[in-house]
Amino acid sequence: MKSLMIQGTSSGAGKTTLVAALCRIFSDKGFSVAPFKSQNMSNFAYITPKFEISRAQAIQAIAARCEIVPDLNPILLKPMGNYNSLVYLNGKHFKKMHATDYYEKFVNTEGIKIATKSLKSLQKKFDLVILEGAGSPAEINLQKFDIANMRIAQKADASVLLVSDIDKGGSFASLVGTMALIDKKYQQLVKGFIFNKFRGDINVLKPGFKKLKNLTKIPVVGTIPLITLDLPEEDSLNAKPKNIAWTRKNLSKIDIELDRLAQVVKSNMDIKSIVKMIQ
Repeated sequence: MKSLMIQGTSSGAGKTTLVAALCRIFSDKGFSVAPFKSQNMSNFAYITPKFEISRAQAIQAIAARCEIVPDLNPILLKPMGNYNSLVYLNGKHFKKMHATDYYEKFVNTEGIKIATKSLKSLQKKFDLVILEGAGSPAEINLQKFDIANMRIAQKADASVLLVSDIDKGGSFASLVGTMALIDKKYQQLVKGFIFNKFRGDINVLKPGFKKLKNLTKIPVVGTIPLITLDLPEEDSLNAKPKNIAWTRKNLSKIDIELDRLAQVVKSNMDIKSIVKMIQ
């Protein structure tokens, strides 16, 4: 079975929540599922006495009903300001690094090796790995350093779904522009588009869907409505992280919200087509 990857036309497009929803949907279908994000920049962490990974991947693991382990997020960057970050590798503190050193000396040597090793380990253990990208794969100034989007999708043999936040506007242009800017060798990995955070009559969008497919040859596989979720904060560079207690009561609340999220996504996505993509 192929893996599945959610990438976005921008940060905040909804990658994290969609991966969580799909983890729960495929877990409900009887698959053993694990989330994966090769590199995450976030101060929102899931901390145990033995390791530390992004909170987002921990919540996705709860959605997938799998064990929370370092392989889910092998590289965690905690931004400190002034282009410096604390770097965590396989859940352990590595060192503080300046962005220049990280990108120029680390990502294309040790970084990609560490990410690939964790990915392959998960693929051996689970029926399905659902990967989350970072930012946008079309950041042409950074593509040679990008180990969180298309390069890792190729290593995973993953079908990619590209999501855009329609509430911000410009989604059609963002999707077409993203496809135009990613390398041709990666364009074939993209199997479907998703419009996220939509409010209104979907029939208004359908003529645009047809034109979009004519331009890109890629179908729209989902239009997810704008919903409010009572889940711990997603990754953010602009917010201060709040500690949460991973108690049985809180986990129960998270689980209920994940079920609600999965139901909304399942009702507004072509899950049958996605199943075919990963078979």
